[in-house]
Amino acid sequence: MSESKVLKMRDEIEEKCKWKVNKVFSSDEEWEKAFKELKEEAPNLKSFEGKLENAENLIKYLDIYEKTSRKAEIIYVYAHLRCDEDTKNSKYQGMMSKIDSYMAEFATYTAYFVPEILEMPENFIKESIKKNPKLKIYEFLFNDILKEKPHILSKSQEELLAGVSDCLDSPSSIHSIFTNADMKFGDVTDEDGKKVELTEGNYSSFIKSKNRAVREEAFKTLFKEYKGFENTLATILSSSIKNFNFGAKIRKYEGALDSSLKPNNIPLEVYRNAIKTINDNLSSMHRYVALKKRLLGLEEMHMYDLYVPVIEVPKNHIEFDDAVKMIVEGLNPLGEEYLNIFKDGVKDGWIDIYQNKGKRGGAYSWGGYDTMPYVLLNYNYELNDVSTLAHEMGHSIHSYYSRKEQPYIYAGYTLFCAEVASTTNEALLIHYLINKETDKQKRLYLINQELEQIRTTVFRQLMFAEFELYTHESLENGIPLTAEDYNKAWIELNQKYFGPDMIVDPEIDVEWSRIPHFYSDFYVYQYATGYAAASAFAKSILDKKENAVEKYVAFLKSGGSNYPIEILKKAGVDMTTSKPVEATIERFNELLDMIEKEI
Repeated sequence: MSESKVLKMRDEIEEKCKWKVNKVFSSDEEWEKAFKELKEEAPNLKSFEGKLENAENLIKYLDIYEKTSRKAEIIYVYAHLRCDEDTKNSKYQGMMSKIDSYMAEFATYTAYFVPEILEMPENFIKESIKKNPKLKIYEFLFNDILKEKPHILSKSQEELLAGVSDCLDSPSSIHSIFTNADMKFGDVTDEDGKKVELTEGNYSSFIKSKNRAVREEAFKTLFKEYKGFENTLATILSSSIKNFNFGAKIRKYEGALDSSLKPNNIPLEVYRNAIKTINDNLSSMHRYVALKKRLLGLEEMHMYDLYVPVIEVPKNHIEFDDAVKMIVEGLNPLGEEYLNIFKDGVKDGWIDIYQNKGKRGGAYSWGGYDTMPYVLLNYNYELNDVSTLAHEMGHSIHSYYSRKEQPYIYAGYTLFCAEVASTTNEALLIHYLINKETDKQKRLYLINQELEQIRTTVFRQLMFAEFELYTHESLENGIPLTAEDYNKAWIELNQKYFGPDMIVDPEIDVEWSRIPHFYSDFYVYQYATGYAAASAFAKSILDKKENAVEKYVAFLKSGGSNYPIEILKKAGVDMTTSKPVEATIERFNELLDMIEKEI
């Protein structure tokens, strides 16, 4: 157990437990050489400016663009991965800073490409593709650019908007600085009776405390501070929404929601249907709140009781090799090919497994078209770490398939699709763990884990999405919003979503003001749709529906070769219908049935 308690230096970690970044560049000197070459080669891209209305030049530009972009990408990836290994290493900090600065310069060499494509005669691209088979591969790329033509402004207007982009984005920066640096919440009493300063960072541990007095005090202390600044915070949020709505209006979109969804060809009904479907099924959430109230033995269920675990089990110490075995068994329904990629990834050095001093926290999957799909972990021998490994390897195998099957320009995938592969892995793993668990308490714990995941990822995020729609449409229609308006809407949403067994404490009315995602307009609904799509995939795979695995793998191989709705539809998941969200709610009800049978 000492291994999980003593934080080692980077060079004390066994090589077999580190990712193989040396497969990108064998040495830092090789990286420096490649960086020098890139700086010499990249300016050649500028030489095509004003000359793209010639098919041969267009082909040459695209060839050079791919070559230089791929080189820039591996240089960027190497420096960032090395820096994340030990954020205190000044050498790698310097390398990362150099490439970060250069990437802004690199972007200027290609900035003319999209405007020139949009200025071309209407049929130029179509005719060029007919005459030059080499351009055929770029057809989707060109069509994607051209469909935005009605929303692109004149060159001078675009330059003007670009020049004030920092100002337009300032509400998000102000909110972040204000809530993370300037706001002070004071002290609260922890479980040991000691006074501790409350921060946004440690609030999550207090709100999960088994001691009700601790979590109540933390809840009231935190929101008291937000309440004191509610008018300022309301003004910041309104400014952000007005800026977004302004952008949608001048670009001639039908509205704010249209401007967010249309670039990825996502129909507006996907957003609206998700909210309607969740509203039609809020009785399931009400049932969960009533069950949680009963399991916690409470006469009254308050908002600060929401995050406390209802079932306690001793923590298991799970070695990494055992975690891999658990995941391989859980993902068995995906078939031999998928499992072999997973096992080879572990063996070949995709993963940086353990914590070390200075290592970046958290977990991610990342890499480039010409690198491994690397995974950063901070493995701490707990069940949650097993789930994180399954999640991140879901992303990495998605990237592996996309890069293997797609050309460079289509190897990336949208956020709308990104969480599907990772969440499908988690869904298959938890399903397997629940089914094989024989200990009643551990089984209840696992069931509740999945219930909480659906509550926070689907119900809560769609409540956020509903709030966003109200705020944007109100301001869009010229209805001003004050802190009082935001508070009223938030209280009503919480009452509606949590139902009669929840006492919606007045302090919660200002919770909207602490959610940074509201500064990334119409972003959060994608967590819910991603989870719903993953649930639909997992169900069809577990039910052994015809060609379910083949369709799912085809989705993983699609990358960004089409719009996300079309990619998912082709794989058998139609997000324009209510079925995927309904499948998630069916699973939620199934889990509630399991708990009620056990208690």
